Amino acid sequence: MKKKFIALLLLLCIFCSVMLTGCSKQSFSASSFAYFDTVTKVIGHETSQNKFAKVVDDVYALLGEYHKLYDIYNEYDGINNLATINKLVDGEHPVVKVDRRIIDMLLEAKRMYELTDGKMNVALGSVLSIWHDYRTKGIDEPWNAELPPMEQLQAAAKHTDINNIIIDEKECTVWLADPEMKLDVGAFAKGYAVEMVAQYLESIGKTGYVVNVGGNIRTAGAKPSGDKWLTGIENPTGEAGYIEYVELEREAIVTSGSYQRYYIVDGKRYHHIIDPETLMPAERGYLSVSIICNSSAMGDGLSTALFCMSMEDGMALINSIDGVEAMWVTTDEVKHYSSGFSSYITEN
Repeated sequence: MKKKFIALLLLLCIFCSVMLTGCSKQSFSASSFAYFDTVTKVIGHETSQNKFAKVVDDVYALLGEYHKLYDIYNEYDGINNLATINKLVDGEHPVVKVDRRIIDMLLEAKRMYELTDGKMNVALGSVLSIWHDYRTKGIDEPWNAELPPMEQLQAAAKHTDINNIIIDEKECTVWLADPEMKLDVGAFAKGYAVEMVAQYLESIGKTGYVVNVGGNIRTAGAKPSGDKWLTGIENPTGEAGYIEYVELEREAIVTSGSYQRYYIVDGKRYHHIIDPETLMPAERGYLSVSIICNSSAMGDGLSTALFCMSMEDGMALINSIDGVEAMWVTTDEVKHYSSGFSSYITEN
């Protein structure tokens, strides 16, 4: 009996070992260029490629919905989006009934406006659209590149009062009270969408995932092994490689910089991050600003806002918010950190 029991125990151990091996999770990845005009990458751990593909399909479906809802340039059949809100009907913006996800994003954007003292303003569209047109022309026709006239920018800046975004939560409507106002959520909506997708994954128990949409990175739990995710912060000088490596478990990391979207006028580079105070590309002495926090939405908004602040003011803001850290890379290629940023840094 004793020998039979030992034999059965050994068989049971072998069976459990086989089962555990068969159910162990592996790392998979997928990428796309279909959302927010940038590269999207999803990394996750599942027991099979098919299970991972199902999760990725859900992620892409959600990102596709957010992409259409937050598009300021194009309307889509059957959808009232930000482009619908921005358009004019008989010289006035219409009152538009929208998806609740537009309401929630705009309410959060308003809170970010207050938090950053107006440095992150989704109502700045009238100014940003002028820069967008001049930058696009300057890229397409570099020999004709020029700066927008300051008089034109100043006239547009009169129509950037965020209080003119009238939101009726009960009726789920949005109205721009100023006919010359435009929404531009480029500094916030992508990060907000990434955060919503990550929260969805967590809500269905899918941890051990990373969603990266154009550098807006949000991790959903550690790897099945318990190890954290290793993420590199891109070198803003234009040289290949990373200037810092950080380890994340459920945090987001977002970087804003002057090194990707820009055009050149008379030999000088003009990037896409516009300072609401000067109405010009921010010149606070930075190449990039990186934020680590628990929300990709907040990280997106803060990275833009800090790029338009002095380091003293930016550091004070970061220190006033629990669970948020920042790294600045100045034009002399020196890195500056908030007090807790070093706790995330690791060797490659």
